[in-house]
Amino acid sequence: MKVLKFGGTSVGSPERMKKLLDIIDASERQIVVLSAVSGTTNSLVEIAQAYQSSDKAKAAQLISILKEKYEVFIKELFAQPEFLRQGKEVIDYHFSLLSSLANDLFTTIEEKIILAQGELLSTTLYHVYLKEIGVPSVLLPALDFMKTDEDNEPVVDYITSHLTPLLEQYPDNKIFITQGYICRNAFGEIDNLRRGGSDYTASLIGAGIRSEEIQIWTDIDGMHNNDPRIVKGTAPIAQLSFDEAAELAYFGAKILHPQSVFPAQKYKIPVRLLNTMEPKAQGTLITNDSEKNKIKSIAAKDGITAIKIVSSRMLLAYGFLRRVFEVFERYRTSIDMITTSEVAVSLSIDDTTYLKEILAELEAFGNVEIDTEQTIICVVGDFAADKHGFGSRVLEALKHLPLRMISYGGSDHNLSVLIKTEDKVEALRSLHSRLF
Repeated sequence: MKVLKFGGTSVGSPERMKKLLDIIDASERQIVVLSAVSGTTNSLVEIAQAYQSSDKAKAAQLISILKEKYEVFIKELFAQPEFLRQGKEVIDYHFSLLSSLANDLFTTIEEKIILAQGELLSTTLYHVYLKEIGVPSVLLPALDFMKTDEDNEPVVDYITSHLTPLLEQYPDNKIFITQGYICRNAFGEIDNLRRGGSDYTASLIGAGIRSEEIQIWTDIDGMHNNDPRIVKGTAPIAQLSFDEAAELAYFGAKILHPQSVFPAQKYKIPVRLLNTMEPKAQGTLITNDSEKNKIKSIAAKDGITAIKIVSSRMLLAYGFLRRVFEVFERYRTSIDMITTSEVAVSLSIDDTTYLKEILAELEAFGNVEIDTEQTIICVVGDFAADKHGFGSRVLEALKHLPLRMISYGGSDHNLSVLIKTEDKVEALRSLHSRLF
């Protein structure tokens, strides 16, 4: 059985939703994971924010605007009055629920309920549409089998034990539809997966049922070897290893969230990145295999802050780095890059929520300097310790730009440099010219 995930743009209009059957093989048993219709989640976030600030009038206005969009949507989606009526019942139910939250004390629980409505709407409407055109399908509520533990980590065994019996109830059915992104937490409350959203759902389902393949359908034909919005002449990458894909996703490739490949990697399930707008395009295949002697791609991650701690006490002082890392652990702030010398350590972060508090604690170790508006440029390929030449080619391409940090050797797949964000475009174009 395959798992097919379609993003918000793939279901972003009635026309696109109808065309999913050009991709979904109605004769093949598969699970279809849908995101919310594009734009819906952003609107739901605004509604939640209005409730949070006790502006019920604004929330009601936003709900009304979004509902009007869905009323237009179903008129274009359904041709027969009976199914248009069913579609109207679906949106009436979900928008009545959104409006009813004005009567409750608004907490994070209600916020998660609001954010779940986008996927619940898209999947139910698509299920009704398939009924209208006579294609059998089963709607499987993700809330029945997708669960996270006390640490907000998904439980694959739970997915296996709860999803498998649901599939077995319909041995002759081919198409199963479910929601991406949403789940229940350890307390049974409606929650969401946050990291990776619907991509993560597809990977977790694939792992849970030991799927033969996971397909991630978006609006671009696979992962490219550079950012096509900035660099001309980029090309899709035919094949990546899971580690390479995770590196690229973490350091800026927007097509995939780094977390979403890990369940598939653990159970060695191939992942394909494909384009809904060009279904025949080859896309990108992600497996355990890695092509040797090749540079694959370049990615950039903005919004980086560099921190340097200079202290003569570091010289031969064991435990120093541990104490530095503990500061970031206390404030739940992850570190992207790190370089060290005998008297200094430089590192980068992308979350500055607790920057003030972190700097205050780090000043106890020595002199602290920060640089904001930095960008990490990540080059992914075969950088194994026994290889030579690739590193020099990367640095040669950037020799005319100032480099704040260089990270090399921490991974067999990655050479990263930290530069000023104002130099990003020049760096990406220069690397592309030199490497490809």
